[in-house]
Amino acid sequence: MIGSPDEDRLTPALWGTAAILTVGGFLSMFTSTVVTVALGTIAAGFRASLGTAQWIATGYLLALAAMVPVSGWACRRFGTTRVWLGCVGLFAVFSALCAAAPSGEALIAFRVLQGAAGGLLVPAGQILFATMVGPKRLGRMMAVLSVPIYLAPVLGTLAGSVLAERFGVPWLFLVNVPLALLCLLLGRKRLPREGPVDTRPLDWRGLALTVTGLPLLVYGFAEAAPIAAAAGAILLAVFVVTALKSPAPLLDLRLFRDRTFSSAAAVIFGMGIALFGAMIVLPLYYLDVRHESLIATGFLTAPLALGTVLALPLAGRLTDRIGGARVIFAGLIVTIIGTVPLALLTGSDDYWWLSAVQVVRGCGIGLTTTPALATGLVSVPKERISHAMPLFAMLQRIGGSFGTSVLTAVVAARLAAAPGSAAAVAGAHGWIAGITAIVLIPSWLLVRAEMSTKD
Repeated sequence: MIGSPDEDRLTPALWGTAAILTVGGFLSMFTSTVVTVALGTIAAGFRASLGTAQWIATGYLLALAAMVPVSGWACRRFGTTRVWLGCVGLFAVFSALCAAAPSGEALIAFRVLQGAAGGLLVPAGQILFATMVGPKRLGRMMAVLSVPIYLAPVLGTLAGSVLAERFGVPWLFLVNVPLALLCLLLGRKRLPREGPVDTRPLDWRGLALTVTGLPLLVYGFAEAAPIAAAAGAILLAVFVVTALKSPAPLLDLRLFRDRTFSSAAAVIFGMGIALFGAMIVLPLYYLDVRHESLIATGFLTAPLALGTVLALPLAGRLTDRIGGARVIFAGLIVTIIGTVPLALLTGSDDYWWLSAVQVVRGCGIGLTTTPALATGLVSVPKERISHAMPLFAMLQRIGGSFGTSVLTAVVAARLAAAPGSAAAVAGAHGWIAGITAIVLIPSWLLVRAEMSTKD
Protein backbone atom coordinates (compact mmCIF):
# COMPACT_ATOMS: atom_id res chain seq x y z
CA MET A 1 0.00 0.00 0.00
CA ILE A 2 1.43 3.37 -1.00
CA GLY A 3 2.00 5.59 1.96
CA SER A 4 2.47 2.82 4.55
CA PRO A 5 5.10 4.07 7.01
CA ASP A 6 6.51 0.55 7.33
CA GLU A 7 7.24 0.08 3.63
CA ASP A 8 10.68 0.95 2.30
CA ARG A 9 10.29 -0.08 -1.36
CA LEU A 10 9.79 2.56 -4.03
CA THR A 11 6.97 1.24 -6.18
CA PRO A 12 6.35 2.10 -9.87
CA ALA A 13 3.10 3.79 -8.83
CA LEU A 14 5.03 6.00 -6.43
CA TRP A 15 7.55 6.94 -9.13
CA GLY A 16 4.67 7.80 -11.44
CA THR A 17 3.16 10.09 -8.83
CA ALA A 18 6.57 11.66 -8.24
CA ALA A 19 6.97 12.39 -11.95
CA ILE A 20 3.59 14.13 -12.17
CA LEU A 21 4.19 16.29 -9.10
CA THR A 22 7.75 17.09 -10.17
CA VAL A 23 6.62 18.44 -13.54
CA GLY A 24 3.99 20.54 -11.77
CA GLY A 25 6.61 22.00 -9.46
CA PHE A 26 8.94 22.56 -12.40
CA LEU A 27 6.32 24.74 -14.10
CA SER A 28 6.06 27.13 -11.17
CA MET A 29 9.82 27.54 -10.72
CA PHE A 30 10.63 27.64 -14.47
CA THR A 31 8.20 30.50 -15.02
CA SER A 32 9.82 32.53 -12.25
CA THR A 33 12.95 33.10 -14.36
CA VAL A 34 11.93 32.50 -17.99
CA VAL A 35 10.60 36.07 -18.27
CA THR A 36 13.49 37.86 -16.57
CA VAL A 37 15.91 37.84 -19.51
CA ALA A 38 13.26 39.26 -21.85
CA LEU A 39 12.02 42.17 -19.73
CA GLY A 40 13.66 44.72 -22.03
CA THR A 41 12.02 43.17 -25.08
CA ILE A 42 8.63 43.06 -23.34
CA ALA A 43 8.96 46.70 -22.26
CA ALA A 44 9.76 47.77 -25.83
CA GLY A 45 6.83 45.79 -27.22
CA PHE A 46 4.32 47.45 -24.89
CA ARG A 47 6.09 50.84 -25.02
CA ALA A 48 6.49 50.73 -21.26
CA SER A 49 9.41 51.66 -19.03
CA LEU A 50 11.76 48.98 -17.78
CA GLY A 51 10.63 49.83 -14.24
CA THR A 52 7.04 48.98 -15.17
CA ALA A 53 8.13 45.80 -16.94
CA GLN A 54 10.07 44.76 -13.86
CA TRP A 55 6.73 44.21 -12.12
CA ILE A 56 6.02 41.39 -14.56
CA ALA A 57 8.70 39.46 -12.68
CA THR A 58 8.27 41.04 -9.26
CA GLY A 59 4.47 40.67 -9.21
CA TYR A 60 4.79 36.96 -9.94
CA LEU A 61 7.34 36.42 -7.17
CA LEU A 62 5.34 38.38 -4.59
CA ALA A 63 2.16 36.44 -5.40
CA LEU A 64 4.17 33.23 -5.21
CA ALA A 65 5.29 34.15 -1.68
CA ALA A 66 1.87 35.38 -0.55
CA MET A 67 0.14 32.08 -1.29
CA VAL A 68 2.56 29.83 0.59
CA PRO A 69 0.99 30.39 4.06
CA VAL A 70 -2.48 29.70 2.63
CA SER A 71 -1.48 26.39 1.06
CA GLY A 72 -1.72 24.32 4.24
CA TRP A 73 -5.22 25.50 5.14
CA ALA A 74 -6.43 25.07 1.53
CA CYS A 75 -5.15 21.47 1.46
CA ARG A 76 -6.79 20.65 4.79
CA ARG A 77 -10.07 22.30 3.84
CA PHE A 78 -10.55 21.12 0.25
CA GLY A 79 -8.22 18.12 -0.10
CA THR A 80 -4.63 18.28 -1.30
CA THR A 81 -5.17 16.59 -4.67
CA ARG A 82 -8.11 18.84 -5.47
CA VAL A 83 -6.06 21.93 -4.64
CA TRP A 84 -3.13 20.72 -6.73
CA LEU A 85 -5.27 19.90 -9.77
CA GLY A 86 -7.13 23.20 -9.49
CA CYS A 87 -3.88 25.15 -9.37
CA VAL A 88 -2.48 23.32 -12.40
CA GLY A 89 -5.61 24.16 -14.38
CA LEU A 90 -5.54 27.80 -13.32
CA PHE A 91 -1.84 27.99 -14.09
CA ALA A 92 -2.54 26.91 -17.68
CA VAL A 93 -5.37 29.44 -18.03
CA PHE A 94 -3.35 32.36 -16.66
CA SER A 95 -0.33 31.38 -18.79
CA ALA A 96 -2.51 31.59 -21.90
CA LEU A 97 -3.90 34.94 -20.75
CA CYS A 98 -0.35 36.25 -20.22
CA ALA A 99 0.49 35.29 -23.80
CA ALA A 100 -2.58 37.17 -25.09
CA ALA A 101 -2.25 40.23 -22.81
CA PRO A 102 -3.11 43.42 -24.73
CA SER A 103 -1.04 45.74 -22.52
CA GLY A 104 1.74 45.80 -19.99
CA GLU A 105 -0.72 46.45 -17.16
CA ALA A 106 -2.84 43.47 -18.18
CA LEU A 107 0.26 41.29 -18.35
CA ILE A 108 1.26 42.30 -14.81
CA ALA A 109 -2.25 41.45 -13.54
CA PHE A 110 -2.22 38.03 -15.24
CA ARG A 111 1.28 37.35 -13.91
CA VAL A 112 0.10 38.04 -10.36
CA LEU A 113 -2.74 35.55 -10.85
CA GLN A 114 -0.32 33.06 -12.38
CA GLY A 115 1.96 33.51 -9.36
CA ALA A 116 -0.94 32.91 -6.98
CA ALA A 117 -1.68 29.58 -8.67
CA GLY A 118 2.03 28.67 -8.69
CA GLY A 119 2.39 29.67 -5.04
CA LEU A 120 -0.17 27.03 -4.05
CA LEU A 121 1.06 24.46 -6.57
CA VAL A 122 4.51 23.68 -5.15
CA PRO A 123 3.64 23.31 -1.43
CA ALA A 124 0.45 21.39 -2.27
CA GLY A 125 2.53 18.89 -4.24
CA GLN A 126 5.05 18.58 -1.41
CA ILE A 127 2.31 18.13 1.19
CA LEU A 128 0.59 15.49 -0.93
CA PHE A 129 3.77 13.53 -1.44
CA ALA A 130 5.04 13.81 2.14
CA THR A 131 1.77 12.37 3.49
CA MET A 132 1.91 9.50 0.98
CA VAL A 133 5.44 8.15 1.23
CA GLY A 134 6.03 7.63 4.96
CA PRO A 135 9.24 8.42 6.88
CA LYS A 136 11.34 5.55 5.48
CA ARG A 137 11.08 6.84 1.91
CA LEU A 138 10.82 10.55 2.62
CA GLY A 139 14.45 11.42 1.91
CA ARG A 140 14.57 9.77 -1.51
CA MET A 141 11.20 11.07 -2.63
CA MET A 142 11.68 14.64 -1.40
CA ALA A 143 14.97 14.65 -3.30
CA VAL A 144 13.00 13.95 -6.47
CA LEU A 145 10.60 16.82 -5.79
CA SER A 146 13.52 19.15 -5.07
CA VAL A 147 14.93 18.86 -8.59
CA PRO A 148 12.69 21.65 -9.99
CA ILE A 149 13.73 24.04 -7.23
CA TYR A 150 17.34 24.00 -8.43
CA LEU A 151 17.15 23.04 -12.10
CA ALA A 152 14.10 24.97 -13.33
CA PRO A 153 15.42 28.52 -12.66
CA VAL A 154 18.59 27.78 -14.64
CA LEU A 155 16.66 26.25 -17.53
CA GLY A 156 14.21 29.15 -17.37
CA THR A 157 16.97 31.69 -17.80
CA LEU A 158 18.50 29.81 -20.73
CA ALA A 159 15.16 29.01 -22.41
CA GLY A 160 13.85 32.56 -21.96
CA SER A 161 16.46 34.09 -24.22
CA VAL A 162 15.94 31.45 -26.93
CA LEU A 163 12.12 31.60 -26.85
CA ALA A 164 12.01 35.40 -26.92
CA GLU A 165 14.53 35.65 -29.75
CA ARG A 166 13.36 32.78 -31.96
CA PHE A 167 9.60 32.51 -31.35
CA GLY A 168 8.49 35.77 -29.73
CA VAL A 169 7.45 36.93 -26.26
CA PRO A 170 4.07 35.08 -26.12
CA TRP A 171 5.92 31.76 -26.14
CA LEU A 172 7.52 32.63 -22.80
CA PHE A 173 4.06 31.86 -21.39
CA LEU A 174 2.55 29.49 -23.95
CA VAL A 175 5.33 26.97 -23.29
CA ASN A 176 3.64 26.27 -19.94
CA VAL A 177 0.24 25.34 -21.36
CA PRO A 178 0.90 21.88 -22.88
CA LEU A 179 2.91 20.78 -19.83
CA ALA A 180 0.19 21.98 -17.46
CA LEU A 181 -2.52 20.21 -19.44
CA LEU A 182 -0.47 17.00 -19.44
CA CYS A 183 -0.07 17.26 -15.65
CA LEU A 184 -3.80 17.86 -15.28
CA LEU A 185 -4.70 14.83 -17.40
CA LEU A 186 -2.26 12.47 -15.68
CA GLY A 187 -3.01 13.88 -12.24
CA ARG A 188 -6.72 13.20 -12.56
CA LYS A 189 -5.92 9.56 -13.35
CA ARG A 190 -3.02 8.85 -11.00
CA LEU A 191 -3.19 11.04 -7.91
CA PRO A 192 -5.01 9.73 -4.83
CA ARG A 193 -8.47 11.03 -4.06
CA GLU A 194 -8.85 12.30 -0.51
CA GLY A 195 -11.45 14.54 1.03
CA PRO A 196 -11.09 17.45 3.46
CA VAL A 197 -9.42 16.60 6.76
CA ASP A 198 -10.23 19.82 8.65
CA THR A 199 -13.37 21.81 7.99
CA ARG A 200 -12.67 24.54 10.53
CA PRO A 201 -13.03 28.06 9.13
CA LEU A 202 -10.10 30.01 7.79
CA ASP A 203 -8.07 32.06 10.26
CA TRP A 204 -8.78 35.35 8.52
CA ARG A 205 -6.65 37.40 10.86
CA GLY A 206 -3.67 35.11 10.31
CA LEU A 207 -4.33 35.16 6.58
CA ALA A 208 -4.39 38.96 6.44
CA LEU A 209 -1.17 39.21 8.43
CA THR A 210 0.78 36.63 6.40
CA VAL A 211 -0.36 37.48 2.86
CA THR A 212 0.61 41.10 3.48
CA GLY A 213 3.56 40.60 5.81
CA LEU A 214 5.46 37.96 3.83
CA PRO A 215 5.33 39.74 0.43
CA LEU A 216 6.24 43.06 2.09
CA LEU A 217 9.22 41.46 3.80
CA VAL A 218 10.36 39.70 0.60
CA TYR A 219 9.86 42.88 -1.46
CA GLY A 220 11.61 45.02 1.15
CA PHE A 221 14.68 42.79 1.14
CA ALA A 222 14.75 42.25 -2.63
CA GLU A 223 14.30 45.92 -3.53
CA ALA A 224 16.28 47.39 -0.61
CA ALA A 225 13.14 49.10 0.71
CA PRO A 226 13.63 49.27 4.50
CA ILE A 227 10.16 50.65 5.27
CA ALA A 228 8.48 47.76 3.43
CA ALA A 229 10.79 45.23 5.08
CA ALA A 230 10.10 46.68 8.54
CA ALA A 231 6.34 46.69 7.94
CA GLY A 232 6.48 43.08 6.79
CA ALA A 233 8.54 42.05 9.80
CA ILE A 234 6.07 43.75 12.20
CA LEU A 235 3.06 42.09 10.55
CA LEU A 236 4.71 38.67 10.75
CA ALA A 237 5.66 39.27 14.37
CA VAL A 238 2.01 40.06 15.17
CA PHE A 239 1.06 36.86 13.33
CA VAL A 240 3.42 34.86 15.54
CA VAL A 241 1.84 36.26 18.71
CA THR A 242 -1.73 35.68 17.55
CA ALA A 243 -1.01 32.21 16.09
CA LEU A 244 0.39 30.97 19.39
CA LYS A 245 -2.84 32.01 21.12
CA SER A 246 -5.27 30.76 18.47
CA PRO A 247 -6.91 27.31 18.85
CA ALA A 248 -7.02 26.93 15.03
CA PRO A 249 -4.19 29.03 13.57
CA LEU A 250 -3.42 29.37 9.89
CA LEU A 251 -0.01 27.80 10.63
CA ASP A 252 0.76 25.85 13.80
CA LEU A 253 3.88 27.53 15.21
CA ARG A 254 3.90 25.10 18.15
CA LEU A 255 5.85 22.79 15.87
CA PHE A 256 8.94 24.83 16.75
CA ARG A 257 8.79 23.39 20.27
CA ASP A 258 10.23 20.19 18.79
CA ARG A 259 14.03 20.40 18.80
CA THR A 260 14.46 18.45 15.57
CA PHE A 261 11.93 20.58 13.71
CA SER A 262 13.35 23.89 14.95
CA SER A 263 16.95 22.86 14.17
CA ALA A 264 15.96 21.78 10.66
CA ALA A 265 14.11 25.08 10.22
CA ALA A 266 17.24 27.03 11.22
CA VAL A 267 19.28 25.10 8.65
CA ILE A 268 16.71 25.79 5.93
CA PHE A 269 16.64 29.50 6.77
CA GLY A 270 20.43 29.79 6.84
CA MET A 271 20.89 27.89 3.60
CA GLY A 272 18.22 30.09 2.01
CA ILE A 273 20.52 33.05 2.69
CA ALA A 274 23.64 31.28 1.40
CA LEU A 275 22.04 29.63 -1.64
CA PHE A 276 19.91 32.39 -3.11
CA GLY A 277 22.39 35.10 -2.22
CA ALA A 278 25.10 33.28 -4.15
CA MET A 279 22.78 32.82 -7.14
CA ILE A 280 22.69 36.62 -7.43
CA VAL A 281 26.34 37.36 -6.61
CA LEU A 282 28.23 35.00 -8.94
CA PRO A 283 26.48 36.20 -12.14
CA LEU A 284 27.69 39.71 -11.28
CA TYR A 285 31.25 38.41 -11.53
CA TYR A 286 30.74 37.15 -15.07
CA LEU A 287 28.70 40.18 -16.15
CA ASP A 288 30.53 43.09 -14.51
CA VAL A 289 34.04 41.73 -14.00
CA ARG A 290 34.52 39.40 -16.98
CA HIS A 291 32.03 41.26 -19.24
CA GLU A 292 30.31 38.14 -20.54
CA SER A 293 26.91 38.18 -22.25
CA LEU A 294 23.74 37.27 -20.41
CA ILE A 295 23.42 33.94 -22.23
CA ALA A 296 27.06 33.06 -21.57
CA THR A 297 26.59 33.95 -17.91
CA GLY A 298 23.64 31.58 -17.77
CA PHE A 299 25.80 28.71 -19.02
CA LEU A 300 28.74 29.65 -16.78
CA THR A 301 26.60 29.60 -13.63
CA ALA A 302 24.69 26.41 -14.56
CA PRO A 303 27.28 24.04 -12.94
CA LEU A 304 25.97 25.03 -9.50
CA ALA A 305 22.53 23.61 -10.32
CA LEU A 306 24.15 20.62 -12.03
CA GLY A 307 26.10 19.73 -8.89
CA THR A 308 23.00 20.11 -6.74
CA VAL A 309 20.86 17.89 -8.96
CA LEU A 310 23.63 15.26 -9.13
CA ALA A 311 23.87 15.13 -5.34
CA LEU A 312 20.13 14.90 -4.64
CA PRO A 313 19.71 11.14 -5.27
CA LEU A 314 22.66 10.35 -2.97
CA ALA A 315 21.31 12.75 -0.36
CA GLY A 316 17.91 11.04 -0.45
CA ARG A 317 19.33 7.53 -0.12
CA LEU A 318 21.66 8.46 2.74
CA THR A 319 18.90 10.31 4.59
CA ASP A 320 16.62 7.28 4.49
CA ARG A 321 19.46 4.92 5.43
CA ILE A 322 21.42 6.69 8.19
CA GLY A 323 19.28 9.73 9.02
CA GLY A 324 19.50 13.22 7.62
CA ALA A 325 21.43 15.04 10.35
CA ARG A 326 24.88 13.66 9.53
CA VAL A 327 24.21 14.10 5.82
CA ILE A 328 23.38 17.76 6.44
CA PHE A 329 26.52 18.33 8.50
CA ALA A 330 28.70 16.74 5.80
CA GLY A 331 26.87 18.75 3.13
CA LEU A 332 27.64 22.00 4.93
CA ILE A 333 31.33 21.12 5.05
CA VAL A 334 31.32 20.38 1.31
CA THR A 335 29.46 23.66 0.68
CA ILE A 336 32.11 25.62 2.57
CA ILE A 337 34.89 23.82 0.65
CA GLY A 338 33.18 24.83 -2.59
CA THR A 339 32.66 28.44 -1.45
CA VAL A 340 36.14 29.30 -0.17
CA PRO A 341 37.75 29.34 -3.66
CA LEU A 342 35.02 31.77 -4.77
CA ALA A 343 36.04 34.01 -1.85
CA LEU A 344 39.49 34.17 -3.48
CA LEU A 345 38.29 35.15 -6.96
CA THR A 346 40.52 37.16 -9.26
CA GLY A 347 39.76 38.75 -12.61
CA SER A 348 41.51 35.99 -14.54
CA ASP A 349 40.47 32.68 -12.98
CA ASP A 350 40.07 29.78 -15.40
CA TYR A 351 36.43 29.10 -16.29
CA TRP A 352 36.85 25.32 -16.06
CA TRP A 353 38.21 25.70 -12.53
CA LEU A 354 35.30 27.93 -11.54
CA SER A 355 32.84 25.45 -13.03
CA ALA A 356 34.40 22.60 -11.04
CA VAL A 357 34.21 24.67 -7.86
CA GLN A 358 30.54 25.38 -8.53
CA VAL A 359 29.82 21.67 -9.00
CA VAL A 360 31.42 20.95 -5.62
CA ARG A 361 29.44 23.73 -3.99
CA GLY A 362 26.26 22.50 -5.66
CA CYS A 363 26.86 18.98 -4.33
CA GLY A 364 27.15 20.42 -0.83
CA ILE A 365 23.87 22.28 -1.23
CA GLY A 366 22.17 19.12 -2.51
CA LEU A 367 23.43 17.22 0.54
CA THR A 368 22.09 19.92 2.86
CA THR A 369 18.77 21.50 1.95
CA THR A 370 16.60 18.52 0.98
CA PRO A 371 17.82 16.31 3.86
CA ALA A 372 17.01 19.22 6.20
CA LEU A 373 13.47 19.29 4.85
CA ALA A 374 13.06 15.51 5.13
CA THR A 375 14.61 15.36 8.62
CA GLY A 376 12.38 18.14 9.89
CA LEU A 377 9.28 16.37 8.57
CA VAL A 378 10.13 12.97 10.07
CA SER A 379 9.20 14.20 13.54
CA VAL A 380 5.94 15.78 12.35
CA PRO A 381 2.69 13.79 12.64
CA LYS A 382 1.01 13.14 9.30
CA GLU A 383 -1.94 15.39 10.11
CA ARG A 384 0.37 18.36 10.78
CA ILE A 385 2.50 18.15 7.63
CA SER A 386 0.21 20.71 6.00
CA HIS A 387 1.37 23.14 8.71
CA ALA A 388 5.06 22.16 8.57
CA MET A 389 5.65 22.37 4.82
CA PRO A 390 4.48 25.99 4.39
CA LEU A 391 6.56 27.02 7.42
CA PHE A 392 9.70 25.58 5.85
CA ALA A 393 8.87 27.24 2.52
CA MET A 394 8.33 30.61 4.21
CA LEU A 395 11.64 30.39 6.06
CA GLN A 396 13.50 29.52 2.87
CA ARG A 397 11.92 32.45 1.01
CA ILE A 398 12.62 34.91 3.81
CA GLY A 399 16.20 33.68 4.08
CA GLY A 400 16.62 33.85 0.31
CA SER A 401 15.27 37.38 0.01
CA PHE A 402 17.37 38.54 2.97
CA GLY A 403 20.53 36.98 1.54
CA THR A 404 19.84 38.42 -1.90
CA SER A 405 19.30 41.90 -0.50
CA VAL A 406 22.30 42.02 1.81
CA LEU A 407 24.80 40.38 -0.51
CA THR A 408 23.70 42.39 -3.55
CA ALA A 409 24.10 45.59 -1.52
CA VAL A 410 27.59 44.52 -0.43
CA VAL A 411 28.69 43.78 -3.99
CA ALA A 412 27.03 46.88 -5.46
CA ALA A 413 28.72 49.18 -2.95
CA ARG A 414 32.14 47.68 -3.63
CA LEU A 415 31.68 47.71 -7.40
CA ALA A 416 30.62 51.35 -7.23
CA ALA A 417 33.86 52.16 -5.41
CA ALA A 418 35.97 49.98 -7.70
CA PRO A 419 34.18 49.15 -10.99
CA GLY A 420 35.06 45.74 -12.43
CA SER A 421 36.74 44.62 -9.20
CA ALA A 422 36.77 40.86 -8.64
CA ALA A 423 37.48 41.55 -4.97
CA ALA A 424 33.91 42.84 -4.57
CA VAL A 425 32.42 39.50 -5.59
CA ALA A 426 35.08 37.59 -3.69
CA GLY A 427 34.26 39.48 -0.50
CA ALA A 428 30.58 38.61 -0.82
CA HIS A 429 31.48 34.93 -1.12
CA GLY A 430 33.50 35.31 2.05
CA TRP A 431 30.27 36.39 3.74
CA ILE A 432 28.51 33.38 2.25
CA ALA A 433 31.18 31.01 3.58
CA GLY A 434 30.82 32.59 7.03
CA ILE A 435 27.02 32.27 7.00
CA THR A 436 27.31 28.62 5.96
CA ALA A 437 29.75 28.01 8.81
CA ILE A 438 27.24 29.49 11.28
CA VAL A 439 24.62 27.03 10.01
CA LEU A 440 26.89 24.26 11.32
CA ILE A 441 25.60 25.13 14.82
CA PRO A 442 21.93 24.16 14.30
CA SER A 443 23.15 21.29 12.12
CA TRP A 444 25.14 19.88 15.03
CA LEU A 445 22.13 20.30 17.30
CA LEU A 446 20.20 18.30 14.72
CA VAL A 447 22.83 15.54 14.86
CA ARG A 448 22.53 15.37 18.64
CA ALA A 449 18.73 15.37 18.50
CA GLU A 450 18.73 12.54 15.96
CA MET A 451 21.23 10.51 17.95
CA SER A 452 19.22 10.92 21.17
CA THR A 453 16.07 9.79 19.36
CA LYS A 454 17.79 6.62 18.15
CA ASP A 455 19.15 5.90 21.64
